[in-house]
Amino acid sequence: MQSNSYREDTKAPRGAVQFQHLAARIKQTVAAGGPLRRLPSLKSGILTSLFALSVLSAPGAATAADYNWTFQTSETAGEPGFINKQKWAEHVEKMSGGRIEIEILPIGAVVPHTDTLDAVGSGILQGHLTDPSYFAGKDPAFAMMGNLVGAWSDPFELIGFMQSGGGHELYAELVEPYGVHFIGAAATEPEAFVSSVPIRTVEDLKGIKMRAPEGMVYEIFSKAGASPVALPGSEVFTALDKGVVQAADYTVFATNQSQGMNDVAHYPLYPGFHSLPLIDISMTKSIWDELPGDLKAILNASVDQFIFDHVYSVRKLDAAAVEEAKANPEIEIVNWSGDERAKFRRIAQQEWENWAGKNDLTQRYYDAVVAYLKGRNQL
Repeated sequence: MQSNSYREDTKAPRGAVQFQHLAARIKQTVAAGGPLRRLPSLKSGILTSLFALSVLSAPGAATAADYNWTFQTSETAGEPGFINKQKWAEHVEKMSGGRIEIEILPIGAVVPHTDTLDAVGSGILQGHLTDPSYFAGKDPAFAMMGNLVGAWSDPFELIGFMQSGGGHELYAELVEPYGVHFIGAAATEPEAFVSSVPIRTVEDLKGIKMRAPEGMVYEIFSKAGASPVALPGSEVFTALDKGVVQAADYTVFATNQSQGMNDVAHYPLYPGFHSLPLIDISMTKSIWDELPGDLKAILNASVDQFIFDHVYSVRKLDAAAVEEAKANPEIEIVNWSGDERAKFRRIAQQEWENWAGKNDLTQRYYDAVVAYLKGRNQL
């Protein structure tokens, strides 16, 4: 579990202590599976506490930063996710009173997206905000922890597991041997499902020719009765338009809509049910270990703020895209019931079991997720 604890000798600013109490309320809410309507009020409290934290930690005059870091992301410049990560860096600078400055770079700016883990561990980069699935070639646990297909229908379900179900500790254990310190996890909205035919139940997936990347998602849809085809993302629109595939695992609703996917595939499934990637926010462990306690507290607090900023930003874009899609009489947005989502999750669990046996950490992660979902009557 991510810790925001403060020892007396760290001299954390009073605003950080206020944030600690608020963060505890957030974790209680997500851990209890509380309704999301409770979360906006918590967000308002976070903003107030972060303002207090930034003011109380500011030295009173502009000074050169004590720490200048470069973090690489998994998005291209200009994407909503990239912009949100730039805003996170700006918040860290304000909260630290200018003592920390972080340059946010797009995917591939310094190293390929599959190499940021090693680059952060060696200090070539000082951190990354990325999808752990990119490192699946190093350890299958990265694939499971990065995107456990079918497990989560809402980002706060995943965050609840990370913060109170053992997820944080397991992921920190996974990255530490690479010389990386895991600050915390964030998440985006579930990916919508693009379809040119109505898929109202799990049963309707049978025989559907669909685009899916190789790996866990491919195997799970195969088990559900679909006929997956591995295609690069750049070919999805043309494949749908020409009828090469009837459906596709692609990305969030707003992006699908903006790229015209729903104009050629009129039965999108939303909210999504299958894919919800984790965002890993980590930095070089040797640098973290040498940081004063108040800056560690600020970085921990900044991740809790980023969770809300990013999720609600993407959610707002999705909501606007949904309204745009509804204005087209040819488009019907399909929303699976809770029972259908649970059916798909049980099918997905069969593939989770296959991955669980790969090593000790994958087994422990599988056991923790299953216990967490069963404890909330979601499996």
